[in-house]
Amino acid sequence: MEYILQAENLSKSFPGVQAVGDVSFSLRAGEILALVGENGAGKSTLMQMLGGVQKPEAGHIYLKGIPVIFSSASDAIHAGISMVFQELSLVNGLSISENIFANRQPVGRINNIQWKELGQRTRELLDRFNLDLDPMTRVKRLTMSNQQILEILKAISTGPKILILDEPTSSLTEAETVDLFENIQKLKREGMSFIYITHKLGEVFQLADRVMVMRDGKYVGSRIVKEVTEGDLVGMMVGREINDMYGATDRSASSRQNRFSIEGFTRKGFFHDVSFELGQGEILGLAGLVGAGRTELARSIFGIDPKDSGKLTLDGEPVEINSPKEAIDQGIAYLTEDRKGQGLFMDMTVLENLVAPVLKEFTNRFGMLVGNKITDNVEDRIRKFDITTPSAGQKVLNLSGGNQQKCMIAMWMGIDPKVVLFDEPTRGVDVGARTEIYHKLRELAKEGTGVVIISSELPELIGICDRILAVHQGQITGEVFRDEFSEELIMSYAAGIKNQLHH
Repeated sequence: MEYILQAENLSKSFPGVQAVGDVSFSLRAGEILALVGENGAGKSTLMQMLGGVQKPEAGHIYLKGIPVIFSSASDAIHAGISMVFQELSLVNGLSISENIFANRQPVGRINNIQWKELGQRTRELLDRFNLDLDPMTRVKRLTMSNQQILEILKAISTGPKILILDEPTSSLTEAETVDLFENIQKLKREGMSFIYITHKLGEVFQLADRVMVMRDGKYVGSRIVKEVTEGDLVGMMVGREINDMYGATDRSASSRQNRFSIEGFTRKGFFHDVSFELGQGEILGLAGLVGAGRTELARSIFGIDPKDSGKLTLDGEPVEINSPKEAIDQGIAYLTEDRKGQGLFMDMTVLENLVAPVLKEFTNRFGMLVGNKITDNVEDRIRKFDITTPSAGQKVLNLSGGNQQKCMIAMWMGIDPKVVLFDEPTRGVDVGARTEIYHKLRELAKEGTGVVIISSELPELIGICDRILAVHQGQITGEVFRDEFSEELIMSYAAGIKNQLHH
């Protein structure tokens, strides 16, 4: 099988960091090459050089043996390389059709758009993913997962020889992921080659022919997928063995005294009559399929969205929460699944993010901010949460995904929360940072904080939780204690196949 792409000695640095250093690798025609490594390993930067988004400082790229230089993403697309980024690049105000075929719409003799043909071409692409959507629907009306698929369709529509996918399943449902994998296999049979960046090692074994590992901007090695284990890959990625990823469970957690409870929580169309209790130091999981209403429930508890009815009790006292500020004042923190859109101030510095929820603690009696007090506190938290950043003055958008996530945790831990609601704690986060996040959650629980975790990854809930509640169509359908945890049992409640009346 001949090589369709070869990269030789590619390097790229940004202020204060060498993102990619002297990396060489090759891709065969009709091959699926998985690319894995921790956050900040240089995977995305390397791919951006191949996709024309970043210019290499050194090194060469060859397509079918011929040297190429790209000065833009459209250069790379014309040469046959398309890339689907982790960050969506869709225009919300435009339709599905206009987004997919932006600047490539079929036009008539007088340069007028042929809407009928455009709709037809879009329909054909949507059918590939069994998406029953009107091509003229505006993108802002679509779910996150449909937008993600749209990005992939947009890239496929250019008919690339090489398709680079960066974390494409991070917001897809299981059914959509199955559709994506089937499409990748179909396109592979038609001769397309893929580079597939993922943190989900299970996907490597499901999909890829070969896997390449990067660490600290360097090439570590590549292996035939059939010849490696997950443990081998983790060892290559982090340079050490990771044992005890989730930390030790505290056996007594779910029998401790009640820290927090909700009773009869209802929001029409989202969830109905939800009640549960949370013990001091307990880690409680909410399992469910996408759309089950778990995020909506957390948002209503935190006061972002209104509820129609329901009561909250904190440390035995009834509390009323109608806004996030009231929740924060009571010691309740909510860490959103969308850290970039809603969780962090991306254009602001690490320092500004870490003090945002607790600014008033750093003022003197005249209401003026005390600078050195802030700096000491922030430096201490950067150390404590092991945030890798050149300085507290670095903008959060320049940090890797795992460090952004740690920044969001550090930011909310500043309020010394009694209760933490954490939505998708490790989405888009590598195996090393995951381990650190799980251990931080354990520490929090040890201090008596009640932790609620919403996650679409069952192994994560089973690994970290003391107890799991399954949510189906806005109602709790089952309660599973640690000694009876099994994916099958939890899934049967979450899918509505089994139902038990919760205590």
